[in-house]
Amino acid sequence: MSTLRDAAMKSKAWPFEEARALLKRYAKGPPEKGFVLFETGYGPSGLPHIGTFGEVQRTTMIRRAFELISDIPTRLICFSDDLDGMRKVPGNVPDPEGLREHLQRPLTSVPDPFGTHASFGDHNNAMLRRFLDTFGFEYEFISATEFYRSGQFDDVLRLAAERYDAIMGVMLPSLREERRQSYSCFLPIHPETGRILYVPMKNVDGVRGEITFDDEDGREWTLPVTGGNVKLQWKPDFGARWAALDVDFEMYGKDHSTNTPIYDGICEILGGRKPNHFTYELFLDDKGQKISKSSGNGLTIDEWLTYASTESLGYFMYQKPKTAKRMYFDVIPKAVDEYHQQLRAYATQDAAQRLNNPVFHIHGADVPVSTMVVPFAMLLNLASVSGAEDKEALWGFIRRYAPKASAETNVDLDAAAGFAVRYYNDFVKPGKVYRLPNDRERTALEDLRARLVEWDGGLDADALQTMVFAVGTEHGFEPLRDWFKALYEVLLGASQGPRFGGFIALYGVEESVALLDQALAGDLA
Repeated sequence: MSTLRDAAMKSKAWPFEEARALLKRYAKGPPEKGFVLFETGYGPSGLPHIGTFGEVQRTTMIRRAFELISDIPTRLICFSDDLDGMRKVPGNVPDPEGLREHLQRPLTSVPDPFGTHASFGDHNNAMLRRFLDTFGFEYEFISATEFYRSGQFDDVLRLAAERYDAIMGVMLPSLREERRQSYSCFLPIHPETGRILYVPMKNVDGVRGEITFDDEDGREWTLPVTGGNVKLQWKPDFGARWAALDVDFEMYGKDHSTNTPIYDGICEILGGRKPNHFTYELFLDDKGQKISKSSGNGLTIDEWLTYASTESLGYFMYQKPKTAKRMYFDVIPKAVDEYHQQLRAYATQDAAQRLNNPVFHIHGADVPVSTMVVPFAMLLNLASVSGAEDKEALWGFIRRYAPKASAETNVDLDAAAGFAVRYYNDFVKPGKVYRLPNDRERTALEDLRARLVEWDGGLDADALQTMVFAVGTEHGFEPLRDWFKALYEVLLGASQGPRFGGFIALYGVEESVALLDQALAGDLA
């Protein structure tokens, strides 16, 4: 363990870098509360999306790294801001018009449009927890509604009333002039309508812990700041929550980064110690726009899991968290294959190398062995040329290529075969465009066909690849990638594809000859 810890203290993997920075927080001794607290926040205004999962996944990676370099116990809280008012009706729910009358009510007071839970907030919280449980995360869930109404937040809320001017001194300089006139860090919840009110305060009594305001009809109200009668605006809420829970670490997206001094300042005003932060870059959809849970662009967790394993998503999350990345369906095949490449590498690495391998941060010390003897990209092309409608059709080719493989012993390959058929039919097939070969390409394809007819080297992928290379070289393709591009476009209807010798070995020599015959006869284009 000491050797592993020594290696972890030197590892350049980003989770270990963050964990070491967090350990310095308690260089003089462990926290009084007895544990280091990691927090991740969730705004349940729409259905959970992959960005939400990414926060928990990445926080868990840092937590796991911290536990390797320190004996201090840890906890992870997932905090849902479900007392937030519904500012607009999401466009991706049933009967959106039916929610319009509930605008500005807390999400846990809005009826569930799906009809499965007590409120819209409860529904989205359940979705979040189901997704997190699918991935086996260890976390504790806290609902803001329960946190405010149960009294757990009362001490900090009273202190916020007492130190109201100091909080406003942090907030007001960050606001436009017109908003400063009516801004308050406290948002009353109307006792009659249940709506969250954005109204100026007539008085904040720090001694009694009460606020006085006029509602939209001009009626004056005085409410205690405790017991769920008010909530804090989201920026003060961030810092107040850190103070109330004594949070040690929280990560958030780049869109929050300019607010970090505000969060930290309010946390300190309310008697807390600002946590360590980690700011990650945002995920983008296929058009390069930020993924938004309210608009439903980009990918959901369920959509990823329709086409690939949970582990491949974990691999995607690990990669370069401080770099903005497109997250759309077309990133899935690459993530699957690179994940399995790293699994295979892990088996031969020493302890220090393993700590830098993404699969360690996905699985911890219990890293599985890859049984993917056929890459996912290859399975997609096999589905394409074979017209497979189910994974069993692919297994007919796989068993010939790898006789020892089976659905029982190669579980990840079996799952990937099913994913590949689904992915091909939904995304690849609609966009396939075959073309006819030009004269030079036709001559080279005829040569390739003739060599395959005479081939007696079995299903040796490397030998077949060498032969394909030789055909391209002898027919003057320069650069040689133009030859492979021609193979993909003429035979597979795509601009890129697999290692072609491996494809022939998997698909079969006779089948590849038949495919060449179809292309040369113009039957594919």
